[in-house]
Amino acid sequence: WIDGRAQLLIDAGPGSFIRFGEAGLKVADLKAIALSHFHADHSAGLTGILNSGGFEQSGEPLMVIGPAAGSVFPGAGDFIRAQVGRERGAWSYLGGYMDGTEDKRKLDVREIAANNTQESPTAEVEIAPDLTITAIPVHHGVVPTLAYLVKVKGRSIVFASDQSASSIGFERQLRDSKPDLLIAHHVIPEGDGQPIGLHRPPSGIGEMAAGIAPRQLLLSHHMERSISRLEESLSAIARNYDGPTLIAADGTCITL
Repeated sequence: WIDGRAQLLIDAGPGSFIRFGEAGLKVADLKAIALSHFHADHSAGLTGILNSGGFEQSGEPLMVIGPAAGSVFPGAGDFIRAQVGRERGAWSYLGGYMDGTEDKRKLDVREIAANNTQESPTAEVEIAPDLTITAIPVHHGVVPTLAYLVKVKGRSIVFASDQSASSIGFERQLRDSKPDLLIAHHVIPEGDGQPIGLHRPPSGIGEMAAGIAPRQLLLSHHMERSISRLEESLSAIARNYDGPTLIAADGTCITL
């Protein structure tokens, strides 16, 4: 939210369409949608949101930022075409988004290379005056994935996205950057048998936060296996990061 209007959406999982409406948001207000990767729990709700936007008139293009293709995963352009492409899109009736016709906003798709997680070369995109987003490749198994650094009116927010501790370049790029908020995904608990090739355990989240030094840490993307052991997770994080740690829930709003 910026000045009472939602101008940037990060990820669009299956429940986002419902929460988008409950929060009173409008697609017409959005300047950009940034997708971290193309796992269904981060992208499957996009078409529903676009469908709702079909009833709102706005002539400005809508920027969609996402990773380029890699492994078995499509790039942002192919992903969008598979959803709303006029020829072969699953929901081709929304094809006006491809060219800005039928009272739809044309989607301005920006693909960012996401395969170099050791160096993590950044790509900065200006969305609007006083609003920029920087894409940073992170390691999430074989899935091309981007973290995002958002700067708005002198404030900064890091969306760490799904990532493992092999996201070396990400940590190097953001070391001691002191953002106002770091959002980390609390997907797995401590212990053996967890998919650490995809996600950081709580101790790893604490190490990441200690290096980046945010004013506040927000834990999101909870799974039953992690949220049921929340106190253990908080203790593991606190071994390395001693700043405020907040717990996200649906509808959480944090003022910066």
